[in-house]
This record gives sequence, structure tokens and C-alpha cells, in this order.
Amino acid sequence: MTKSRIAILGGCGGIGRELVTRAEQQGATVAVLDLETSLLRHPVSEGVLGLPVDATNAHSLQVAFEQLATEWGAIDGFVNLCGFMHANQTIADMTETTWSEFVNGNLNSMFLASAAAMPLLAKGNHPAMVNAASGLAQYIRPGFGAYAAAKAGVIALTKTLAIENAPHVRVNAVAPSAVDTAFLRGGTGRSNENEDIEMDLDAYINAIPLKRIATPIDIVEPMLFLLGSGSAYMTGQVLWINGGAYMP
Repeated sequence: MTKSRIAILGGCGGIGRELVTRAEQQGATVAVLDLETSLLRHPVSEGVLGLPVDATNAHSLQVAFEQLATEWGAIDGFVNLCGFMHANQTIADMTETTWSEFVNGNLNSMFLASAAAMPLLAKGNHPAMVNAASGLAQYIRPGFGAYAAAKAGVIALTKTLAIENAPHVRVNAVAPSAVDTAFLRGGTGRSNENEDIEMDLDAYINAIPLKRIATPIDIVEPMLFLLGSGSAYMTGQVLWINGGAYMP
């Protein structure tokens, strides 16, 4: 990875914390944008800029990126990890309020964050954006309709941003399967990270060719690849990271 100034939205989560560590190890200067409750629960390390933000609120994002502009002037990489999972619920049983909550938290937040980040990325050095989608965006399973629809929207948003901001800013996405983090328990800042995962792990793992659930580093390394010079001729692409469970 050749980027020097990396902003990570959702950097307090399980994947985000691993990404911060690896990016710093590769020499990047890192800023973490996350909910205030998450920053209190997982304080950033010395040298990392921590900015409280509500990704569903345009003004909150504007304030955070204005501070980044003051501190850095530009960003070279932006990773958008915002989002959360919902309990298994069919579309027929879902209320409009629940649907709106998950579309707002998983798709609208991506739009707002992308709009806030792009002006600083446009000033960066070989800038790249990486969005977090999900395998459920195309590998449809019952009970995850709102989440799947939102993440399918993230993929469409990623491709649109890639076209509209080429050739200067590259925009790609990762689409993981389940990852063993607090996300499976509702999300960092939304749940107790020690709660049980509400899924049959044995059955899940048995259905995966590589016979294990993903860990944060399995997702972080592809993200770093998409931020770096090794993916310089890639934009508008989705990396499916799922142990072979889904092969589009």
C-alpha cells in the first residue's frame, strides 16, 4: 500500500481496528471516524486521529471532513465500513420503520459519507475509496432482506462513483461473508461484543469450502490491496471474500 493519509469510517469495529493497525504498520497516517460511543469503548492509539461522527447525518459528516481538511488538506484513501446487521426477519414480518432503519444505516450512510469524502480524495495522491458491501448483496438468503437490498445498493453506488470520478479517483468494494466480529452481534457501539452469535456456526462452517469463518485480517488485506498501487488498474470492481461459499 502506497497511500499515506487514510480515513476509516467505522474504524472502531473489529475489521476497522485491524485495518488501522495494518495501515499504520505500512506507514500510513490514519484517521478513525466512528460513533462517539464506539470511540469511547475503543479509543484510538497515539498518532491516530479520532473523529466522532454519525454517518447517517450529513452535517456530522461535514464537520468531521472539514476537520480532516484542516488537519491534512487531502486524503489519499477512504475506507467506508459503516453499517450494521439485523436479526433474521422475513420481509412479510418487517415493519416500514425497521426497513428504513437498515437502509438508512447501511446505504444512505454510504452515500452521505462518499459525498463528504470525495472532495478531499480528489486532492489526494493516487486516491482510492473502498466500500464494504456484503456477499448477501447477491447471494440471497432468507431473513436478511433489508440488509441485502441495502448492500446491493452499495455495490451499485460503488460502480456509479467509479465511473463518475474516473480517472482520478478509483472506487472499489469488498463483499465479505460472515466475519467473526461484533458485527454479527449487532455492531460495535450497538451491542455487547461478548454476546453469543445468533447463527449456527457449525452448520455455516460446514457449508464453506475453506471450512472456517472469516477473521478480520481476511478482509483487511484485500482492502489494503484495493487502496494500493497493486490495484492501480481496477475501479468499479467487487472482491467477493467468502472462503469459496459463493462464486459469482
